[in-house]
Amino acid sequence: MSALFNFHSFLTVVLLVICTCTYIKMQFPAILERKTGFRGFFWKAARIGERLSPWVAFGCFAMGISIIIF
Repeated sequence: MSALFNFHSFLTVVLLVICTCTYIKMQFPAILERKTGFRGFFWKAARIGERLSPWVAFGCFAMGISIIIF
């Protein structure tokens, strides 16, 4: 089943994209400088990770626990 049709998998993919984009922006800021087009989506994900980092971290922790338990 695709991650788009399974809500649990979709949330996992979204959290991983946010965390990965934030990490890439911190390490290599020139890659995500463009705010438009295809890379603009990843720039926005990195901004979400920067501004909402405690909530994203909690979401990653909760998702990890739910994957281990369920």
